[in-house]
Amino acid sequence: MIVAQNLTKHYRKKIAVEDISFKVETGKVTGFLGPNGAGKSTTMRLMLGLDSGQGKTTFDDKPLAAYTQPSKIVGILLEAKAFHPTRSAQNHLGILAAAGGIPSSRVLEVLDIVGLADVAKKGPGKFSLGMAQRLGIAAAILGQPKYLLLDEPANGLDPEGIAWLRSFIKDYAAQGNAVFVSSHLLSEMSQMADNIVVIGKGKLIASTSVADMLAGNGHASVTVRSSDSAKLEAVLKQQSFTYSKQSGSFQVNGVKTDDIGKAAFTAGVPILELAGHNTSLEEAFLEITSGAQEYKAHTAHTDSKAKKGKS
Repeated sequence: MIVAQNLTKHYRKKIAVEDISFKVETGKVTGFLGPNGAGKSTTMRLMLGLDSGQGKTTFDDKPLAAYTQPSKIVGILLEAKAFHPTRSAQNHLGILAAAGGIPSSRVLEVLDIVGLADVAKKGPGKFSLGMAQRLGIAAAILGQPKYLLLDEPANGLDPEGIAWLRSFIKDYAAQGNAVFVSSHLLSEMSQMADNIVVIGKGKLIASTSVADMLAGNGHASVTVRSSDSAKLEAVLKQQSFTYSKQSGSFQVNGVKTDDIGKAAFTAGVPILELAGHNTSLEEAFLEITSGAQEYKAHTAHTDSKAKKGKS
């Protein structure tokens, strides 16, 4: 696995990253989330040794610099257009392959994987942002690395491209690899990530599984219905569960279905319905990062009030 320990980076008096530690497991996709300016890109650069700072990151218990062929250990995408604009896509990857000791036959393979085989001999300077992202991903997987670090890889992709990227990332991790990916597309992250690392204002907010993050969110609830509502309500009160009465059922907040099921079984209460309703990843993210937003825009309502105050 990847183990990041106590990563820290300061720009004079400004804290970019402060004492961040987390793990990225193989066989899983780990999403990296945070508001704009949270320090995600800086964290990735610190992990790779591209920025000076404190702390360390190991890849299978060794720093990346200890490997003689690092491109076969870690594939990276930090900038969409990290290529010479007039050099063909094929030649760009060919140079990277030669530098990394990778067979040249691999170049056409990865271009085909990312859907750029038809433009292999064209200069990427005129590529759209989405095509440039695909070329960046091709460069990242060139050495068939065990680990992928991708910074906002979905930027510029159309809906078909985003669906392809989601499938590609999940499949890559399923082969026993690990993918560490940042994104602002929370709906996509909820569909492909197994674990989540969340930072805000340069500090770690959460490092957990997506399932636990959603289940532990204050907006998660469970709907439960019984043929003996009075007895069920008595159990809910006995367990000090927070609940509200619905039409013929109860909505219980901040618990899991297992908690209610076990309590009802112990009390001998017949259950007719037991359904969990987890919050969305977007709701959970906004809740835990509410105090870590670097830049906040005023709503139209707030703005109109400000204007009235000035008139």
